[in-house]
Amino acid sequence: MRNYLKHYINGEWVDSTGKDMTEVYNPATEEVIGKISLGTAEDLDKAVQAARDAFPSFSQTTREERIDFLQRIAEEYKRRKEDIVETITEELGSPKKKSEEIHFQMGYAHFTQAAEELKKFQFVDERERSTVIKEPIGVSGLITPWNFPTNQTTTKIASALAAGSTMVLKPAELTPFAAMILAEIFDEVGLPKGVFNLVNGTGEEIGNGISSHPDIDFVSFTGSVGVGQKTMENGAKTIKKVALELGGKSPLIVLDDADPEYAANTAIHHIMMNTGQVCTAATRIIVPANMKADFEEALQRNLPKYKVGDPLDEDVVTGPLVAEKIFNRVQDYIQKGIDEGATLFAGGTGKPDGLEKGYFAKPTIFTDVDNQMTIAREEIFGPVMSVIYANSLDEAMEIANDTDYGLAGYVVGKDKETLAKVAKSIRAGRITINNAKADYSAPFGGYKRSGIGREWGDFGIEEYLEPKAILGMD
Repeated sequence: MRNYLKHYINGEWVDSTGKDMTEVYNPATEEVIGKISLGTAEDLDKAVQAARDAFPSFSQTTREERIDFLQRIAEEYKRRKEDIVETITEELGSPKKKSEEIHFQMGYAHFTQAAEELKKFQFVDERERSTVIKEPIGVSGLITPWNFPTNQTTTKIASALAAGSTMVLKPAELTPFAAMILAEIFDEVGLPKGVFNLVNGTGEEIGNGISSHPDIDFVSFTGSVGVGQKTMENGAKTIKKVALELGGKSPLIVLDDADPEYAANTAIHHIMMNTGQVCTAATRIIVPANMKADFEEALQRNLPKYKVGDPLDEDVVTGPLVAEKIFNRVQDYIQKGIDEGATLFAGGTGKPDGLEKGYFAKPTIFTDVDNQMTIAREEIFGPVMSVIYANSLDEAMEIANDTDYGLAGYVVGKDKETLAKVAKSIRAGRITINNAKADYSAPFGGYKRSGIGREWGDFGIEEYLEPKAILGMD
């Protein structure tokens, strides 16, 4: 049992001032794997005060000192690899191989990338009549989601550390333990007291407390649109800066010269990785109408390659959904797809055969989807794909942009000129052509209701800085 009943405040593990606790479950077995304390407003106040007290000295640390911290953190993170992989597999239900290849690796990459960015980051800009200095913003409140227990936490933390900002983190109640390991790592490397603080708790108490706290200068939130709106409303009361990374309904445009096999495999990969619990997942697959038969045959051939089951099985690609409430929500969306007239090509409601225990959902593919259907408009956050057929490339691009979201977009095909044209046409923050590898130096964030601000690389560091203009210094 993982019982983390303390918060990490001012460099120490301290008891909560409240008595409430919550259980954490393994979604593959539905068994309790541990407990955490639910923090109070008093706990949060202590953490914020610790961060505020640490800010004057930490904000004045040198570039070299902060690079050293990030590099030592990365090394200790790597040393704790086995613990991190095991924890993510247990609390999220991620297949062990994916916990290592994706979740662990993304966390490590953000720390190492931040250190590299810091080596060349320009904090001072000498202009003709002024000097512009970029200074740490102050105390940052970090609110992270459950679906990537290391990725979203580490990108925020690494950027804050690189900028010289102190912070208070509230991890998700469903997957809190990976964040607790991060606190242990920071403690081990000797991060100064108060620079990093962690308070577990509910969104209602601690999440809202962070976004409305008068002594927090900046809030970085990743989660749903609804909670993002509330975060902005709370932040407006004290006129604090807010960055939001919210939902997505990302399109994947298949060009008419694409290999149907490659396109189908790419599409399936998006809904099966992390059980579709990915904000950037391509869930709307826009296919040339004249490719319908070939594409559907390719879907049929490739879907069985993605095994669903026990996360400890090395052959498994897709694990369970994270919790019963998420499973039920995905089931509701699948039923809506059926009710609204989409063709159920594969999957459907219920659990896969032989997987009655655990929150496993059937990988589900709908074809003949209209872009106005609920399953094409709303983020499902599960292994559900909508295939939409277009009669021309112009129509495909129009469908791609007919969404409230703009976090990511994808295109597969062969003609470089057309690939570039389509990539530039999609109104989203990150476009991937033909499964290009991730670039941790490139900005990550969305257009429209997908959010405000950017993370990753130098753009991420910028969020934790304020520009100051000084005139007459010469």
